[in-house]
Amino acid sequence: MTTVTDSPILHLKDYGQSVWMDNLSRDLLNAGELQQLIERRDVHGITSNPAIFQKAIAGNAVYDSDIEAGIRAGKSVEEIYESLVFEDIRRACDVLMPVYQETQGKDGYVSLEVPPSLAHNAEATLQEAKRYKAAIDRPNLMIKIPGTSIGLKAVEQAIRAGISVNVTLLFAVHSYVETAWAYIRGLEARVADGEDISQIASVASFFLSRIDTKVDDRVDELIAQTDDAERRARLEAVKGKVAIANAKLAYQEYKEIIQSDRWQALAEKGATVQRLLWASTSTKNPNYSDVMYVDELIGSDTVNTLPPSTIEACADHCDVDSRIEQNVDEAYVLIQSLPELGINLDQVMDELLSEGIDKFIQPFDQLMDSLVMKVKQLSPA
Repeated sequence: MTTVTDSPILHLKDYGQSVWMDNLSRDLLNAGELQQLIERRDVHGITSNPAIFQKAIAGNAVYDSDIEAGIRAGKSVEEIYESLVFEDIRRACDVLMPVYQETQGKDGYVSLEVPPSLAHNAEATLQEAKRYKAAIDRPNLMIKIPGTSIGLKAVEQAIRAGISVNVTLLFAVHSYVETAWAYIRGLEARVADGEDISQIASVASFFLSRIDTKVDDRVDELIAQTDDAERRARLEAVKGKVAIANAKLAYQEYKEIIQSDRWQALAEKGATVQRLLWASTSTKNPNYSDVMYVDELIGSDTVNTLPPSTIEACADHCDVDSRIEQNVDEAYVLIQSLPELGINLDQVMDELLSEGIDKFIQPFDQLMDSLVMKVKQLSPA
């Protein structure tokens, strides 16, 4: 096992990349594990989502005393849910506050998602974002908003209102570009309002492994439909390559956007760049490297959010080097070759976005159902 002092994960920052963790629970906080990860693994932020909280809260007795307190106070199940989650978020923000201060607001954030059921309602999303910000009352809180066309309307207004935003569920490069410009428009509106923009941060969460999983499934279907050896070989060569190529093209768009006159004008007023954040970074296919979505996407002004198992894998055997701009021409060729191979990447991305929202709605509903049962169990007879 690699020692802490020479762990590869500690050197990602040498290339301008921050490590955030895709996990949060009260057990993690109570045991002091988050503080240890900051010190030993250079974790500089936390992302959460309904699936993470469903796993953390459902069936976990550590929350029972707070649930009982909510029952005695006459709170609804929804209010009890928020009291549990908001407490965990506040505590995580407090643990990460020194990171936030040391990095002058670049890192140290904890992300909390608005209810996924609001994904198609921009005004309701904005109002919840404002309410969450006021209730949690921590400068290093980021509100997660899905990067749908409707969600981006809320993103723009949230930035204008001074809320730091994690734009989530980005798959297509054009969706990232739209996200970047929504951030810029929000900052421009805030400047026009005469407000400070130097304390606002944003990340654009670009999902990875889900892309390869879905594309690989399509590739396997196409391989099964042909006896042409050359075509089968070309299809086989695509497997496990699309997500990283797609991310590299998004990074090229990022570089172009920050060179624009509109961005430069905001930067002169103290604006911070909206960093690309690599999400969904646990490798689903056991035939692929368990750190492939780290090694291949290290670069300046990026964040990689990792589940605990990938953090430990990277600490042990990441091959750290700046690769985000390596093989970019090959990435363009790969993406451009997909239609002739029978793979409609736009369709893949649309499916992933729709499925992504469902993957947050379902655990949220399951969590609420489990809380209803828990309230019944803990309520006095």
